[in-house]
Amino acid sequence: MKLLESTRFEAINNALCIKTGDSKIIGRIESYSCKMAGNDKQLYKRFNAEQGVTPHDLQALSPPQTSLGTSPAQSYFSISGDEDGPLCDTISRKTLFYLIATLNSAFHPDYDFSDAKSHEFSKEPSLQWVMNSVDSNLSATAGDHYRTLRSALWAAVEDEISMSECDIYSYNPDLASDPFGEDGCLWSFNYFFYNKKLKRIVFVTCRAINPLYSLDSGVGSDFAMDEDEDDSY
Repeated sequence: MKLLESTRFEAINNALCIKTGDSKIIGRIESYSCKMAGNDKQLYKRFNAEQGVTPHDLQALSPPQTSLGTSPAQSYFSISGDEDGPLCDTISRKTLFYLIATLNSAFHPDYDFSDAKSHEFSKEPSLQWVMNSVDSNLSATAGDHYRTLRSALWAAVEDEISMSECDIYSYNPDLASDPFGEDGCLWSFNYFFYNKKLKRIVFVTCRAINPLYSLDSGVGSDFAMDEDEDDSY
């Protein structure tokens, strides 16, 4: 997956590194091209060969986070016709590869998501729900700082990806696989805006951590704020 440079996203990413009295917020937005280069093509062939499936085979996704009382395992088996399991969304192997490749690019070299399974992802029910979720987390934690940033953030995403034309997915792994599953993480989210026509994914990822925990090691340290920076905005 090729990272598409964006000065607008870079400016927003700088603004998404926020220190408050109760937490540190570390967020970023990145755009990736889904046009496969040589290395991606080789990884994609291996990805399908290891599972013995075709690119058009469908995989079961977990229900979105709005669904209550449903486990990933229940969702995973419902695709095979299990009447006791809930209905669930599905994803093609090719789109699943794009999501996994985006994670690998975004968190390289700290994490390898090559073994991620479809039931660690969800298809979100609506653009408005995703926007509300992002706004709610960031407004509750960053307050006025986020409210002044919000319009520029969503305008930049819209101009890059045309959000109404996107399928939106989230990554919701177990704690052992979660790159944000470290001690002190208060909340996190990982959203993929996939525009099939543009062959592009915008990845929106963010977490809030307890400031008592250090960011000296682990993924995301490159996005940590300098302890000596001015806290005023």
